[in-house]
Amino acid sequence: MDLSNLTIAEARRALDAREYSALDLTNAYLESIAEKDIDIHAYLEVWADAARAEARAADAMIAAGTSQPLTGIPIAIKDNILIEGRVASSASHILEHYTASYDATAIAKLKAQGAVFLGRTNMDEFAMGSSTENSAFGPTKNPHDTARIPGGSSGGSAAAVAACMALAALGSDTGGSIRQPAAHTGLVGLKPTYGAVSRFGLMPMGSSLDQIGPLARTVGDARILFDVLKGNDPKDSTSLPDTEAQSPTPKTVGVPRDFLAEGVDADVLQMFEAALDTLRAAGYAVRDISMPHLPHSLAVYYIVCPAEVSTNLARYDGIRYGLSVPADSIGEVYTKTRGAGFGPEVRRRILLGTFVLSSGYADAYYRKARAVRDVIRNDFARAFESVDAIALPTTASPAFKFGEKSDPLAMYAEDIFSVPANLAGVPAISVPSGTVEREGKKLPVGFQLIGAHGSEETLFKIGEQVEKA
Repeated sequence: MDLSNLTIAEARRALDAREYSALDLTNAYLESIAEKDIDIHAYLEVWADAARAEARAADAMIAAGTSQPLTGIPIAIKDNILIEGRVASSASHILEHYTASYDATAIAKLKAQGAVFLGRTNMDEFAMGSSTENSAFGPTKNPHDTARIPGGSSGGSAAAVAACMALAALGSDTGGSIRQPAAHTGLVGLKPTYGAVSRFGLMPMGSSLDQIGPLARTVGDARILFDVLKGNDPKDSTSLPDTEAQSPTPKTVGVPRDFLAEGVDADVLQMFEAALDTLRAAGYAVRDISMPHLPHSLAVYYIVCPAEVSTNLARYDGIRYGLSVPADSIGEVYTKTRGAGFGPEVRRRILLGTFVLSSGYADAYYRKARAVRDVIRNDFARAFESVDAIALPTTASPAFKFGEKSDPLAMYAEDIFSVPANLAGVPAISVPSGTVEREGKKLPVGFQLIGAHGSEETLFKIGEQVEKA
């Protein structure tokens, strides 16, 4: 069984043809985890016994002729997505021993399919980071070069798939946290339209930005996962109503050239241009477009997101659940618990968010950022009047070395090409577009496509053309 080239589509065919069983497939991935994860640290916990039991149940479904697209498919789950009866820590000491009391809607849909859950994956604490260096339980390493980060915050999920320790994985994307690690590890990563996939059971970071999405080896596999995950959920007030998707053949791709002046490495830009040439050869029109307010996206994101972080994380107070540090007064319980439970990056963003929401500063920062966010949305709306998708590099450079971005501002700048899609609520996908060399290592880079609301199918169609190159 060659895990390095296996896809969901091929595994589905082989399982239904009885070429091997779901238990065989699951055991192959568990053996791979046992062999490799000591070096990679993609997983925080592996559920070997439960995975084998789920695989046996999947084999029974296959034998009964009731298999579905994900029946028997071994999947890894990011540690901020709830699974009933399982620890869900969001890679934080404050929730180190918290056990989920219910299933996220995304998990319930996977269970209904008969998927196999291999374990929970490492991440930046509460999804705050672009490198998975901010995990309370140690960093995850990039399988392509273990001296480098895998991206973040879904770095554990990405590394698990890239190292053949899962066939696919779920991550969450608040400002690029699926697409960026996908680019750094040579995978396909999809951030769906805001509201297309239920957020019920996803630990919130930035509630107006967060989305659950897939990390997979191919565009086709990402489509299979998205088709299972999408759909209206009455448990999520931000969930979109179910509608019939309109997917005309895309013809035009727009490139905001002015935005590409933001410090892209020369060889990364060369791979981006090569992907555009591939689309031209496939019959697409590639045209330059103007999106004048995109350069403000990063500043807007790092006001809006911390503001929502400070609100969402107020619930971790040492009283209701999670870590509780005893003290003589209720105020001391709060401060000691949060001081001991939260890492430096989480504390930094809480403080920043509290500041921009505070009396005297909310008008100058938070409300102004919300106004600029609306202007950025309008830039996208105008662009999609003349193009079917917008192309950008997923990241400005390949995976960097551990500790290289110790300056918080340098780390935040990693998100420059990914945050606009979250601010606008539109779907975006990162597709592998070759490699660049650093210190003798070939490192993957990603080609990002951004679509109008509900246009995931358009992104899949264009992404498959890039994938063929």
